[in-house]
Amino acid sequence: MKKRIVTAAVLIPLLVLIALVAPKIVAAVVWGVLLMVGVYELLYSTGLVQHPRMVLYSALMAFFTSLWSHYGANQGIALLGLLVFWILLFSELMANHVKISLEMIVYSFFAGAVVPYLLSAVIRILAMSSGRYLIPVPFVVAFLSDGGAYFAGSMFGKHKLAPVVSPNKTVEGVIGGLVSAMVGMLIYGVIAQLAFRFKVNYGAALLYGFLGSGVGVFGDLCFSIIKRLSGIKDFGSLIPGHGGFFDRFDSMVTVAPLMEAMILLLPVIS
Repeated sequence: MKKRIVTAAVLIPLLVLIALVAPKIVAAVVWGVLLMVGVYELLYSTGLVQHPRMVLYSALMAFFTSLWSHYGANQGIALLGLLVFWILLFSELMANHVKISLEMIVYSFFAGAVVPYLLSAVIRILAMSSGRYLIPVPFVVAFLSDGGAYFAGSMFGKHKLAPVVSPNKTVEGVIGGLVSAMVGMLIYGVIAQLAFRFKVNYGAALLYGFLGSGVGVFGDLCFSIIKRLSGIKDFGSLIPGHGGFFDRFDSMVTVAPLMEAMILLLPVIS
């Protein structure tokens, strides 16, 4: 518990510094490196794909997806990248179809392209015209939802939400996470209005928190079932007290793209 809090106290200011102060390309590179770690966790640590070259192809695809998102998400570049990734993966299958299965191709494509694209919503938000002011949104929703769920579940949790998939997750914890995310978005709105003179849609802010927390729980459960089926407790040990990259950022896989879509469809600040 103590290690978890200390790590959060160090990690959160560091993320804030990178997102709000450092050049945006630095954020894209750092996020790309973290995505590479995530690919390793999803493929190698789980035992789903322990073929070094396929893991490397997937990790590089994840890294370049972050850079592609920074440079405007050009469709032509994305198609070329996916095509090269496809060719590399299937070349491995054709070269050694005895040791490499079609399932390994699917796992690699999922870990190297699908998940990084969803997570790179963080970089696409940062690249928006008001990106420096919008980038806190997915982190506020995801982190406060996780934190609120953890403390509410620890203090009041009695009713299991998904005992087979995630035994420690409770209905009370989910409610605590929803409330925390909604309150966090209201505070974000007040700061944006008073400190930066933005016009804030507080109804949208509440909706961001409510829906974001809900899909965050689903994202958390998605990665919990991957761990359970793979027979591992944590994806890694990158973050002391939390585990691997996806032990901390699992909910962000669903929260970040939802926040990107909502910012485009229903802006919270203007």
